[in-house]
Amino acid sequence: MNRKTFLKSLAILPLTAAAMKLNELNRITAPLGKTSKIPVLFLGHGSPMNAIEENEFVTGFRNIAKGIPKPNAILCISAHWETKGTFVTAMQNPPTIHDFGGFPKALFDVQYPAPGSPDLAKETKSLITKTEIGLDNKWGLDHGAWSVIKHLYPNADIPVIQMSIDYSQGPQYHYELAQQIKSLREKGVLVIGSGNIVHNLGKVEWRRLNETFGYDWAMEANGKIKKFILDGNHKELINFRSHGKAFDLAIPTPEHYLPLIYSIALKDNKDEISIFNDKAVAGSLTMTSVKIG
Repeated sequence: MNRKTFLKSLAILPLTAAAMKLNELNRITAPLGKTSKIPVLFLGHGSPMNAIEENEFVTGFRNIAKGIPKPNAILCISAHWETKGTFVTAMQNPPTIHDFGGFPKALFDVQYPAPGSPDLAKETKSLITKTEIGLDNKWGLDHGAWSVIKHLYPNADIPVIQMSIDYSQGPQYHYELAQQIKSLREKGVLVIGSGNIVHNLGKVEWRRLNETFGYDWAMEANGKIKKFILDGNHKELINFRSHGKAFDLAIPTPEHYLPLIYSIALKDNKDEISIFNDKAVAGSLTMTSVKIG
């Protein structure tokens, strides 16, 4: 290559880089076309430390991703974003939120720089008629989302948006709202509910946080909920407050349970269901996770 050709190559490099960046941006924000129906997940996320530890649960997350076609985008309903009203994140670059305290610096150092998808946020808003959906540009990805998604897709190359949980509404409302976004499954959008079926921090054996065991009431509630899931008995899952003391102890507040309601609401009659990571930790948390489809 002579000097003149070399200088011309240098001159077009910035333009080439800009074009590549624009093409990538267009890929991320392009309207989602129709695809084969993608599965739905409910992930028991447990301790934030699962983000940086190696254990059987993160192995379970990685293994389940191997059986799912790579999605065009992800919509996550996390237990850790409760709002008055329902919102979806609509920024191009959602920040990684470290919404916890008392953990090692290594956990706070984790970043999950997945792009957002303003187009998916707008499409989600347009699909839901049950309520007015707000477009949010302040939240980002909380640990209910990134601590598990990072194991499914470690390259952070899939756009992710979050949908908040309206704390003023009951489970039937959330079930009906979720049903309105069913069509996203046919546009390559992986919907993930992230919470825990049994989640009672007041009863946790903190000194045994890494031990897999559950109290009798925790195992009773978890077992009955699994049966309702496998039987397709959504009515009893929605009416979880009618099942007695074990359920009251297992679900003292609903925010970690409601993401399950979002996931099961997206089930079609022909979808197969599989249960994984089905263990309790520290007595009063279950990592039980569900793949639908």
